[in-house]
Amino acid sequence: MRFPVSIILASTLLYGTAQAQNDKVGRGPAPDWVVPSELMPVPADASGLSFMRRQDTQVHLDKDGQVLYSGYRIKILHPNALQLGNLSLQWNPAAGAPTVHAINVYRGDTVVDVLKKSSFEILRREDQLEAAKLDGILTAVFRVADLRVGDELEFALTTRISDPTLGEDDAGLLVLAPNPSPGRIHFGLSWIDGQQPKIKMTTDMAAIAEKSERAVNFRLDNPSVLSPIKDAPARYQWRRIVEYSDFPDWASLSRRFAPLYTKAATLPDNSPLKLEAARIATAHANPLDRASAALNLVQQDVRYIYVGFNGGNLTPAAATDTWQRRYGDCKGKTALLMGLLAELGIESEAVLANNAGNDDGLDERLPTMQMFDHVLLRARIDGVLYYMDGTLPPVAPPAPSPVFPYRWILPLSAKGNSLERLEWRAPKRPNKITLHEIDARAGFDQPARITNTVIVRGLEGLQQYISLSGLAKGELLTSIRQGQDTDYWLTIDEAKWRYDQKAQASVLTIVGTSTVEWEGEINEAKSLVLPGGGFSPPAKLVRPTGQNQDLPYYQESEFSCDATTVRLPSATQAKQWSFNSEFDTQIFSSNYYRAFGISDSSIRMVRGFRVEKQEIDAAEARRDNGRIASFDKSMAVISYDPTTKNLLAQSGKKVPATYDTDWAADIVPCLSAKALE
Repeated sequence: MRFPVSIILASTLLYGTAQAQNDKVGRGPAPDWVVPSELMPVPADASGLSFMRRQDTQVHLDKDGQVLYSGYRIKILHPNALQLGNLSLQWNPAAGAPTVHAINVYRGDTVVDVLKKSSFEILRREDQLEAAKLDGILTAVFRVADLRVGDELEFALTTRISDPTLGEDDAGLLVLAPNPSPGRIHFGLSWIDGQQPKIKMTTDMAAIAEKSERAVNFRLDNPSVLSPIKDAPARYQWRRIVEYSDFPDWASLSRRFAPLYTKAATLPDNSPLKLEAARIATAHANPLDRASAALNLVQQDVRYIYVGFNGGNLTPAAATDTWQRRYGDCKGKTALLMGLLAELGIESEAVLANNAGNDDGLDERLPTMQMFDHVLLRARIDGVLYYMDGTLPPVAPPAPSPVFPYRWILPLSAKGNSLERLEWRAPKRPNKITLHEIDARAGFDQPARITNTVIVRGLEGLQQYISLSGLAKGELLTSIRQGQDTDYWLTIDEAKWRYDQKAQASVLTIVGTSTVEWEGEINEAKSLVLPGGGFSPPAKLVRPTGQNQDLPYYQESEFSCDATTVRLPSATQAKQWSFNSEFDTQIFSSNYYRAFGISDSSIRMVRGFRVEKQEIDAAEARRDNGRIASFDKSMAVISYDPTTKNLLAQSGKKVPATYDTDWAADIVPCLSAKALE
């Protein structure tokens, strides 16, 4: 089922330990500050699964934090909506148990209080163990019996959500979903004297805001469905949202959390981490080498488990505790690494970031911890800033740029840092290179020896490291054989994998045999379409009528490369071979490149694609829409003619073969020399 309103609070980043008095669902009247909406009549032509006669979502701020009220009365119109009778609650017992105010079924003139004879059942704890999360959250379920089509289900509860780290200072969002169910929607924010937060609304919400001395409310009947603005950057999709925050600016948030990491990173005199730091200092003289060794220790010897007990959602565990347990989350690992670096005389700071990629436009938001889901470390070594992430595999070293493509980060410091923008730049190295080697020297009618290599960097490369580094001898080959494409491979004879630490790349090579699909008759002209050589034409960048046509268009960062080498049949001569078009084109701020070369009885082809700008302005998009018709969408084709001397074969560029170049190097010829400058 889709519900029209979702509420996201900073404190829903979970924490706390179970307390006996808070491990049951309570029952009682709604708080005085709750004012339910009047019921909306059900239209005679109501259709779909259900009709929302009212839904109220209200947040109240007091001296202890936030309280959330949620209540609705919904008409069941279709059998598939009967699942609404399966109620589920989750709460943090450290903040207090939820209080249910009503679970009623309305059937004609009859009202059934279903809680009179039934109660909630505590179903499970720690339901995210498979994701290495320990948060203490409790779950309760309730199944409304004898619910029928035509009934109206009423449900209302209040839950306190208070993070001990934040205390009375809090922040959050009220979000009206883009595809709400039909009906009456109300959500609001209220506060006691002295607790009024900063409030920021999107334009559409400001237009319907009902403001009073200690509250702001938003009421809508049958709110429209919002379609995402096609291909627009994420910040332009921020609509029908109300923000609130007790923090005056991002620097105040930085100041609030910096002491937590300073305290957690401080090592007592008897901490075993002091011995570890001394060992690292003895083994390495260079500060960067010392930092690398400390990072490797945290990555390799401390496993990742999220720990949210005792306020641990926002407060890092002490470094010594994390080391003794040998497990910790991003906060604990960061504090541990800070402690080690401090012992080594290396300056460092914790940095808040968003791994989910939801930080576009973060500088336009009110300050809240909710905008971050990760913390890593940044150290200054010999005047250079290096990012270090203790949650990554032990092959991810200190680096001038984070592995994740953050747009904004918040460094934590006692003086308070503002948000810091990390400028995006077109990647210098391909994030993926695929090498195809076809050894056809045995002749047109014989199977060819095939060597395929894939070089992957970044997050995908680290994921391959996690998946493949633990395989026992022979397991890789067995796994690849089981998953082989039988339409392509005749045999798979060898499989090799390694992680190139210097290149920061995962390298997987498969060797086998395959039938080459030559087109043409025996002893006559032939041609072959090379793998990885063509481009599909880009799609037009246009938006539906009614959407803002002047907003920029967004495209994901990418730099990919394919290199194909064909060792020609021994009975042929290089002058009898040719190839089709080469090109070096930029369209929609992306480079498309293809080049051929003939040397040493082999034809070499390289094809590269790189996004040069992530945002394309509307004028450029309109101009390049008119260039799509002339885009070269041909496949890469090589041709053999035994009767003709192909002059084109002599004009090819100097393109390296798959086997005579280090394709994992920092600079590879995947684009033109001008583009790589």
